[in-house]
Amino acid sequence: MINGLVRCLFLVRIHWFMLQQSESWMRSFSLVFAISLFIAFGVSGFSGVASASDAEEIDWLDLMPAEDLYLLENMPEIEHEGEGPAALPDEIMTGRVVPEMGGRTGRIPGFVVPLKTTEDMRILEFFLVPYYGACIHVPPPPPNQIIHVKYKKGFKLEALYDPVWIEGTLEIDRTENDIASSSYSIVAADVTPYEE
Repeated sequence: MINGLVRCLFLVRIHWFMLQQSESWMRSFSLVFAISLFIAFGVSGFSGVASASDAEEIDWLDLMPAEDLYLLENMPEIEHEGEGPAALPDEIMTGRVVPEMGGRTGRIPGFVVPLKTTEDMRILEFFLVPYYGACIHVPPPPPNQIIHVKYKKGFKLEALYDPVWIEGTLEIDRTENDIASSSYSIVAADVTPYEE
């Protein structure tokens, strides 16, 4: 129960940071999204309802080492001045990992940032991120909050704001491209729509 609340507050905190750098029209949309984060991810931690999969759930907070969690929890309010978007502090963008997470099998919910698709728009490779709009509308989250996913079968997604479950074995593997950098990767065994 506490884990669900902490997870929800963490996701809302990162999203709120990104909100502060967004255009005003995006702020209205983002407020609605922050509330949906609470419903989609926060409440699931309180429900106690068994999931559709027997796989152990991996929590986004488990991917951050203690020093990064501390930095995030104690981050000063951002004052945006000047040109360009504000950015997360450099100390939190190092991509530090939790070594114990390497080789852990389970499932994790998140949002898709497509990297490779087929002609019929089946997604084969993507970044999984903890909140909608990361890497697209706002700067990317820290690398340890991005998972590079490959899914050989591919899947179709109605809309990028539809969350999914990814099942597979998490590996510590840095991926860098023009969109973002990730500290973890998964070769997905399954990709399914997010449901409680």
